[in-house]
Amino acid sequence: MMLILENATVILAHGAWADGSIWREVIGPLENAGLRVVAAPLPLSSLSDDSAALARTIARTTGPLILVGQAYAGAVIATAVDERVRALVYVAALAPDEGETVAEVFYKDASHPQAPQLAPDAEGWIWMPDDGFTNAVAQEASGEQISIAKAVQRPISVRCIQEPAPSPAWKQKPSWFLIAEKDRMINPATQSFMAKRMGATTVSLAVDHTPMLTAPSHVIDIVLAAARATL
Repeated sequence: MMLILENATVILAHGAWADGSIWREVIGPLENAGLRVVAAPLPLSSLSDDSAALARTIARTTGPLILVGQAYAGAVIATAVDERVRALVYVAALAPDEGETVAEVFYKDASHPQAPQLAPDAEGWIWMPDDGFTNAVAQEASGEQISIAKAVQRPISVRCIQEPAPSPAWKQKPSWFLIAEKDRMINPATQSFMAKRMGATTVSLAVDHTPMLTAPSHVIDIVLAAARATL
């Protein structure tokens, strides 16, 4: 599978209620394909803060880049302005246009009946209820995977979803989008709308909101497809 440019790096950006370990099932296979892989640590404190954190991760790399974002991180990877970015890959992700907020696109279509009820705490942080992981975030995951997700969850600040997005990089960069047909967090119809709006190369699959855990081969495939097409 050694088919990628020697100096290319894939940066994986996690969404809300997660950290870089959410990508553990795809990191090894991508490295085996000849790519360098870095999981960007996002503070989830505001879209601007997360954009700055991604920029710091990008600054630690050399050569061409592919940025991969899941869920909320779709908004984050679209803030990257580095000319070395060759492609953007969205995994069941959110892609607000300029001036839109994450909340606006998240709530564009009806919520799934089993979607969790989310609200910020007194300090403005939104936590995922335990049953939210089982019922909506990763309903196809194993018991062990769900236990780990619960244990390592990191809250997202309400500021992340209320801050208007800047002009997104997908207007200039080629993009790929994995639509999760069984997603109970982001309506698949919303994902289809965003993918069509950005002109993304789209793959629609019967997977849940967290396919990097529950169907990692599909995530690997779409990242490698973007790599083959742009590197």
